[in-house]
Amino acid sequence: MILVTGGTGFLGSTLLRRLLADGNTIRAIKRQTSVIPNDLLTHPNLQWREADISNYFELEDAFDGVKEVYHCAAMISFDPKDKKKIVAVNSSSTAHIVNLCIQYGARLLHVSSVAAIGKPKPPQLLSDENDIWEFDGSQNGYAISKYEAEMEVWRGTVEGLDAVIMNPSLIIGCQSGQENTGAIFKLLKDGLRYYPEGSVGLVDVEDVARAAIILMNSKDIQAERFIINNENMTYQELFRICANYLGKPAPNKLATRGMLGLAWRAAKVLSWFTGRQPGLTHDTAHAAREKQAYSNAKFKEKIGFSFKPISETLKEICEHI
Repeated sequence: MILVTGGTGFLGSTLLRRLLADGNTIRAIKRQTSVIPNDLLTHPNLQWREADISNYFELEDAFDGVKEVYHCAAMISFDPKDKKKIVAVNSSSTAHIVNLCIQYGARLLHVSSVAAIGKPKPPQLLSDENDIWEFDGSQNGYAISKYEAEMEVWRGTVEGLDAVIMNPSLIIGCQSGQENTGAIFKLLKDGLRYYPEGSVGLVDVEDVARAAIILMNSKDIQAERFIINNENMTYQELFRICANYLGKPAPNKLATRGMLGLAWRAAKVLSWFTGRQPGLTHDTAHAAREKQAYSNAKFKEKIGFSFKPISETLKEICEHI
């Protein structure tokens, strides 16, 4: 039996479809308020269990007969007011998963993030798996939570846990909707004129799901982490490519630090009146200015993995909006 946490999420649901296509029997965990995708509602090889991932006993009820666990679930928020909660939830839930995997003898594939990877030291240009995450006060709550969650997995490996960690960069794909990573493409379709100065690593959700299964099935790989990143790209280049696919003028004005500062403050004030999460926060504005680039050399060399061209993914997203 395979257990997947976060089964209704963007990555989790994609992973479920691929595992089911391979003929596996799966138990998937969802929150009470999560909506199951229509195509995954009544599959004969898929069981759904409601559980709060921060509740040890609710999680334990799902572990009977489980030998492989894909831990995809995590709270995601870049709103500073959620910082304490997101760190507590993501760290404690992973600690529970780790302890239960040890107790039941299950192998764990932990979905971490490049947010838990350290910054490269000059003259190194790309961050890799050997770069140690160091707290410097600039990290957002999500990054801290993913780092602390990853530390729980490393703790488990010392205690006998059979585990492998993957660190995806920004996951994109047609099914991301217009929340989180999908929101940026909607803005471009609506005629966004500005681009931030930073850069970002991108990877297709299908590649991440495929990589997760390969790593899970590579039983000789234990207590290692792998960056899953396809291509590093400046936001200016990303926006230019997408604008071309959308038939829109490419954003040609740099969003300065001051402009982003005004924008996230305005978004915060607007959220007071709408009751909705702000579309831009202090943390996301800061991230948009950072030049982030990640090496996928370890994963490609060890696994021999070929990524789908990111230009194809971007074209599919733009055609789907």
